[in-house]
Amino acid sequence: MADEFFWYELMTPDQAASEAFYTRVVGWTAAAQNPDGHGNSYVVLSVGDRGVGGLLQLTGEMQAGGARPGWVGYIHVADVDARVQAIVEAGGRQLMPPTEIPGVGRFAMVADPGGAPFYVMNPKPPEGAEPGPMPPTGTPGTIGWRELYSPLGDKGALEFYGAQFGWESVGEFDMGGTMGIYRIFGADGVQMGGMMKQPDNIPASFWNFYINVDAIDAAIERLKEAGGQVMMGPHQVPGGMWIVQGMDPQGAAFALISATK
Repeated sequence: MADEFFWYELMTPDQAASEAFYTRVVGWTAAAQNPDGHGNSYVVLSVGDRGVGGLLQLTGEMQAGGARPGWVGYIHVADVDARVQAIVEAGGRQLMPPTEIPGVGRFAMVADPGGAPFYVMNPKPPEGAEPGPMPPTGTPGTIGWRELYSPLGDKGALEFYGAQFGWESVGEFDMGGTMGIYRIFGADGVQMGGMMKQPDNIPASFWNFYINVDAIDAAIERLKEAGGQVMMGPHQVPGGMWIVQGMDPQGAAFALISATK
């Protein structure tokens, strides 16, 4: 595994409420961890026995520094320090310096030249504690699509991520009007997600992650019952999948995807 998103983290002002929401809507199981040894709780979200993401409590200090509720992805890299330097030289920013957590790995938070935040990480779990294989594609609770809204546009965004992580264009379609081209990116011909010009109604550039669910209509009902909002959809996209974009009760954007309506 290299140069791909492999972990997804929700920064939330209410960790317990977010846990209740996503376990109900998605079906994840949740378990509190203590990775830094200082009593800072971290909740790991799992599909079966396989961890796929986590919930990080936003402190008052973090929010005062500009942190807001939202999902952020981790991209696997071999050398965190070298990658951060390359990202900065390419016009990105370092948001958090490279940091080592024993038994977890080395990571840093950065932003691309368009302002979208993400992490780069070289995980280093203790011997014998390596995670098992990822569940099959489409399994509820896994991430089925990754989508970037960027002021760089589809070409500018792909140019940056292609240079940093080896991603390539594997397709495109014209969304019409002012929306422009939707660029499908991937590696070795395998689709990973899409990139598009940041719409005018979206105030900041960010990555949106589509979580696989059993069926869209049933998931939407759970979403509404749990206090979330439907922002767009549901609708069917090229390829036959059904999607809906939502907002959780704490104000973080997310999306759901399924082959079943």
